[in-house]
Amino acid sequence: MPVTLQRVDQATWESDAQVRTDLVRIYVDAPAERMPQAPEDFVSEHLAEAARFFCCAHFNDRLLGAVAVTPHPEAWWLGHLCVRKSTRRRGVGSRLLTLTHQSASQEGRELRVISSQLDMADQLLLRRLGYRLTQTGDYFELDLPPKGAGP
Repeated sequence: MPVTLQRVDQATWESDAQVRTDLVRIYVDAPAERMPQAPEDFVSEHLAEAARFFCCAHFNDRLLGAVAVTPHPEAWWLGHLCVRKSTRRRGVGSRLLTLTHQSASQEGRELRVISSQLDMADQLLLRRLGYRLTQTGDYFELDLPPKGAGP
């Protein structure tokens, strides 16, 4: 499945009806205990904060998965990763995180995920993709070799 990355910011949310429909559907499919509020309210409030956006898995003119991004100077903090029920277990979440990492790296930032926000399935996905808990255990980040280290 050739999934690409689409960034959704406030301007895109306001101008593209299909993006609004797809992004809300993604979060409607999230387990109720993982959503802090109604999906449309969650998306609107996340985007209302300056500089926040979503990285979305895009395939066949539709958004299949999303992760909320809160950018900081050194890292993008991720939250609320969700993939549509109909496309789960097909690599969409893994591909989304890989593409999000590539995009963050192009801006010179790392990806971080607060560990207290993750259920066991999300922790396993992150570990499989090479993320590790920091020493303090507060958040996950990609376990990369130090800069300048050889192969």
